[in-house]
Amino acid sequence: MMMGILLCACKPSDAKLQKEVNDKLATAAPGVIAEVKGGVATLSGEVMDEAAKTTAEDAAKGVKGVKSVTNNVMVTPPAPPPPPVVINPDDLVRNSVDSSLKAAGITGVTATVANGEVTLTGSIPKADLKKVMQAANESKPKKVVNKLTLQ
Repeated sequence: MMMGILLCACKPSDAKLQKEVNDKLATAAPGVIAEVKGGVATLSGEVMDEAAKTTAEDAAKGVKGVKSVTNNVMVTPPAPPPPPVVINPDDLVRNSVDSSLKAAGITGVTATVANGEVTLTGSIPKADLKKVMQAANESKPKKVVNKLTLQ
């Protein structure tokens, strides 16, 4: 009878195992948590790659008293970086601005382009300013410099 009590007393409790596993996971695989029932550690959470998922499982298996590990960790890779801002070459920008101005029926405006920056010169009616600026910005320049004279 005494032997049975000693064996039972030596076996770590699920709560103690869960704390030990979670302490290990906090440094080995942040974002992963464990729940322990009957000596079985069930892992959940999200990691960036398969290596981190394996690291989490290995950390849990390394805790003395854990019989087995059920790895329910999800691998969610980081979102791709946003595409780079496209700045069109000078000739393309100038042609685009010129054709946009022509399409809008705007005359008297000269667009010069250097290093992706459009400089607008000329004299236009104030009512046309919004259309001119929109036409210039549609060409995706780095910047639009307004040197227009308004009538």
